[in-house]
Amino acid sequence: MNIPALEDYIDIVERALKEDIGHGDVTTDSLELGDRRGEARIVAKEDGIIAGLFVAETVFRKLDPKISFEKHVEEGTRVRRGDLLAVAKGRASALLSAERVALNFLQRMSGIATFTFIMTRKVEGSKAKIYDTRKTVPGLRVLDKYSVRAGGGLNHRVGLYDAVLLKENHVAMAGGVRAAVERARAHTRGALKIEVETRSVDEALEAVEARADIIMLDNMSLDDMEKAVALIDGRAVVEVSGNVNTLTAPHIAGLGVDMISVGALTHSPDALDISMLFNISDD
Repeated sequence: MNIPALEDYIDIVERALKEDIGHGDVTTDSLELGDRRGEARIVAKEDGIIAGLFVAETVFRKLDPKISFEKHVEEGTRVRRGDLLAVAKGRASALLSAERVALNFLQRMSGIATFTFIMTRKVEGSKAKIYDTRKTVPGLRVLDKYSVRAGGGLNHRVGLYDAVLLKENHVAMAGGVRAAVERARAHTRGALKIEVETRSVDEALEAVEARADIIMLDNMSLDDMEKAVALIDGRAVVEVSGNVNTLTAPHIAGLGVDMISVGALTHSPDALDISMLFNISDD
């Protein structure tokens, strides 16, 4: 799995450190540690999927470039409570100042990866794949979407610039599903696939007749989804969105859909419980 390039997230790390440390870490500074060295052991406190160790490493090294960071697990690894994830060694004051920011990234990213993994397990045995959405924390999209991949999910469009997705308000402004699809196709001249959000079986039929490439069934009942899938009959890729959770996902996947998009992967994940255990070291 490819991790984001440093230039794609270094500004995120820098902003986080500036926000937390400001003009100085007055608590750590009061200890007057000087150049004393320390060792920080990062440990999982619950089971989950790990994502973001590379970001944590960047946080530490931003405060002390000479810090060593030894990973004990790989990205996307399934870990158990008590597992050692990484060991950082270096200037003790830098380790202490970096702790919260490093853990914030690691806990959030691992939480996303863990929830994504759980959702992918719910659709095993079907052709459906779990996708994310654009419901990410502003400014953190590159890390949020990476975390979905670390958990075995797939990324939907990155932003408004890389795919056409005609949602409810676009359809309303265009005057209907068919008109919206036709306008989008004319504008893109076939360079991009056209996806359209539909909210009823009738709108799904209209999308089929307009030859949309991907038809999203949004917030439909299971009965209506089943009718729409039968009506589409393989003439377009079928995506389902809205009210998808661990209970509904298996039933949705059983209808024979291709894509299941889950906003909750990134808009409301539970952070994975991870701690940093600190010791002064003479190394």
